[in-house]
Amino acid sequence: MHDADSIPEIKEILGALLFATREPITARQMVNVFKRTAETYEGIEASFIEITAKEVNQALEELREDLASSKLGLEVAEVAGGYRLRNVKTVGPWLRELLEKGKANKLSKPALETLSIIAYRQPVQRSEIESVRGVAADSIVRNLLEMGLVKVVGRSDLPGKPWLYGTTQVFLEHFGLNSLDELPGMAEMRRNLEQRELALKEKEAAAAADTPSEEGEQEAAEVPAQEEKPEPVQEEEPPAEEENTSSSESDPSA
Repeated sequence: MHDADSIPEIKEILGALLFATREPITARQMVNVFKRTAETYEGIEASFIEITAKEVNQALEELREDLASSKLGLEVAEVAGGYRLRNVKTVGPWLRELLEKGKANKLSKPALETLSIIAYRQPVQRSEIESVRGVAADSIVRNLLEMGLVKVVGRSDLPGKPWLYGTTQVFLEHFGLNSLDELPGMAEMRRNLEQRELALKEKEAAAAADTPSEEGEQEAAEVPAQEEKPEPVQEEEPPAEEENTSSSESDPSA
């Protein structure tokens, strides 16, 4: 029989789950772990079979507050649509020194530039990347694919059907992002792109509207030119009548 003091709280179990997993885990996945465990074991493990996602989220919030108040250098973060236990940013330099993180697999400046272009402009084709950077991007894109930071998301409608590239969940995890909306300046960039696209559509619409009007002006300019031809003939008729009148008037005098 278990002692009440030995029964773990939900937040304790969640903390262990977050510590053990290497990938972000969702609240729903945590609930499933509780249910599968309850079906496998008897005793206190079975008592958690009715746990809900709401209870899990509440326990995660408690765990987040406990970690923040205890200053253990750890935090519960929402990353790539799930939750992850990670170090706080302030202790990063010491961890990097200990683990030598990034020294062997550090992204080069060209790789970071290419990855930034893909992240902000996705879906994007290789020719667009090369147009922005001004250099070939074959090898860099291939390396990013191998690292799992980039993936093929489709094909363009342009001739040749070139591949389109986008970022992956590994990219979000690598940079500690929950979604692409958290990229610095993403909201502003999207507004700029929307404004640019709107301006381009308005320009195309104006050009399409101007083309018929120019043709209409040409037709309007041609129509009077054609109608003016018979007018001189009509103006010449009155003199002919005057000649007839004068000739008829001259007959009696003759």
